[in-house]
Order: sequence, then C-alpha cells, then structure tokens
Amino acid sequence: MREFARVVPAPADLGTAVIGIPEGSDLTVGLRLEAVMEGVLISGVVRGTAVGECVRCLDPVSEEVTVRVQELFGYAERVHAAQEAGDDELEDEEAVLDGDLADLEPAVRDSVVTALPFQPLCRPDCPGLCSICGARLADDPDHTHDVVDPRWSALQAVLEQTSTADETKES
Repeated sequence: MREFARVVPAPADLGTAVIGIPEGSDLTVGLRLEAVMEGVLISGVVRGTAVGECVRCLDPVSEEVTVRVQELFGYAERVHAAQEAGDDELEDEEAVLDGDLADLEPAVRDSVVTALPFQPLCRPDCPGLCSICGARLADDPDHTHDVVDPRWSALQAVLEQTSTADETKES
C-alpha cells in the first residue's frame, strides 16, 4: 500500500456548460494505492475550484469541490486472460493498468462532474433578471413594468389614437 498527494493541472472539459473546473487550474489529489488480487485499488480525494455563472443572474460563481474517487485497475495479463476465457463477470470498460501506469482521468471526471451543482446560484435567494427588460432584480427590488394584458392591447391602441386625435383638435 502506498499513499501520495500531488497538485496536478486540471484536464480539459472538467465540468458542464454552466460550471466547471477550468483547464490547467490546480487539482489537489490525495490517493491511496493498494495491491489486491484483481489488480490495484486506487481510492482518495480530489479537490478543486469550479467556476461558472449563476443560472438566474449570470453573475460569476466560484465553488470549492471535494469528491471521493475509487477505481479498481486490473492487471493487464489477468484481464486479457479472463476475456479470452469468456469470463462474464468482467465489465466491458474495466480499467486496466498500462505497465505501472493507471489513467485516473475518467474516474476523476465522473466524480467531479456528478458533484457539480446542476443549476449553480450566486446565492440561494438570487432574484435573477427581469424577464421583460433584463435588469438585475437584486439591484432594484422594487423593479416593475406596466404590463397590459395582451387581450386588451387592441383597445389600448384605440385609446392612444383617440387621445392623439383629441390633442390635435385642441391645437
């Protein structure tokens, strides 16, 4: 068994369209490698900072992400022998050691992306943007618009024409 900790650059596409860990930013990885009968069991913790936009007001959002990672990497010889023997217990996408190397990126990606918020918010009570003009409602909580019911819009147009005609008669 061995334990180690490293700071590594984040791979590309470690997130979703609205929030993710930027490529090249620091990921702190603390791992434990254990030899088992089937291969090497790697488990540990990955930490990083995800950045994105609030889904309501589009302000920047930054959130610390800490996830647990665990993956069993089979010995290449054992996996190939089991596949040739037709062993149904092996998964099609079982991770395999490449000599002494284990590719942890897929396991890290799966853990980090599923831990990210589906709809990140700058704060839980974010009021968002006005659906009519796009103004930030947090800046002006009393923001309103005089909205005419669309069913009455034809009558509103007639009233505006009448008031314009009355003004020209008075002149």
